[in-house]
Amino acid sequence: MTKLSGFTFIWNAIYRLAVPKQPRKIKTHFSNPSLFIATGLTVFCCLVFQPALAQQESIETTRVIPHSMGETKITGTPQRIVTLFQGATDTAVALGVIPVGVVESWVNKPVYPYLRDALKNADIVGLETQPNLERLVALKPDLIIASKFRHETLYQQLSAIAPVIFLEEIFDFKQTLELMGLALNQEQTADDLLADWNRRTEHFRQVLSSRDNMDWPIEVSLLNFRADHLRLLSRNSFSGLILSELGFEHSSFADTNGWIYKKLTSKEALPTVNADTFFVFLRSENPAVDENYDNWRNHPLWKTLKASRSGQIYKVDEIVWSLSGGIIGANMILDDLFRIYDVPPLTE
Repeated sequence: MTKLSGFTFIWNAIYRLAVPKQPRKIKTHFSNPSLFIATGLTVFCCLVFQPALAQQESIETTRVIPHSMGETKITGTPQRIVTLFQGATDTAVALGVIPVGVVESWVNKPVYPYLRDALKNADIVGLETQPNLERLVALKPDLIIASKFRHETLYQQLSAIAPVIFLEEIFDFKQTLELMGLALNQEQTADDLLADWNRRTEHFRQVLSSRDNMDWPIEVSLLNFRADHLRLLSRNSFSGLILSELGFEHSSFADTNGWIYKKLTSKEALPTVNADTFFVFLRSENPAVDENYDNWRNHPLWKTLKASRSGQIYKVDEIVWSLSGGIIGANMILDDLFRIYDVPPLTE
């Protein structure tokens, strides 16, 4: 039954009760036409608008969101959010909530290329390590997403501007997705994104672990070359967490939660990165990085490493693999791994 036919049915029922067919003479409570019309309109409006009013009441409910710095009360669904670290910005876009303000990207400024279309109208509110509080105030946000790792000392100032939720880590993209889904009233979207991620990762593990010609699990090193040094990323880095979840193992030195990366300046330290496979991040906007990479891989010790001997060295995008920090970036890493290891796409 359509809404219109339903209303017509109800109206006719009211009329039949109020004005019985002639010639029967039955006294009713609606002998006054004005009273009849008022009562009918009241019933009609209740039927039409009650669901909308109930929905509005649900949306405006005040919720208490626990986070790494305590609890924050959020009323309704935030519409003007500001994200203060890259993973939160990525996650907000994935959830379909476009921030009014974001911090500047680390490279390819002001925002990463894969997010530019979505963030074309977002204001830049300073650096991830030093957000501009005056710009934040001017945007009149109704929610700020921050990181305890970056912004713990700004707790009081940020809380005076708008409700704030703090993430414990900047690279734990699953925690970021779950908490932001809760705070933004997007829990179902967050659950769907996480379920899709779990299906894809399980498919990847099953395919690689079942290959007869592959020595699984594969030991990897994540190498981030800079202009004057090399960074070895640990299993606690963004891409390190993802590779661990997929079943890869890390070189013994990087198999730690004690640090995110180690800065290596001497090529004599190359044996510490030894592994079956290297994933190499290069900052393409800086030619000095390419020169430094060539210097390291032309060193005699490089040629003795397992990945070098087997040719299992893969250049990957530093923004995606190291700096993105959210569910979109995580899926882009997974896309790269599907291509590198020739894993067929998951079919429904």
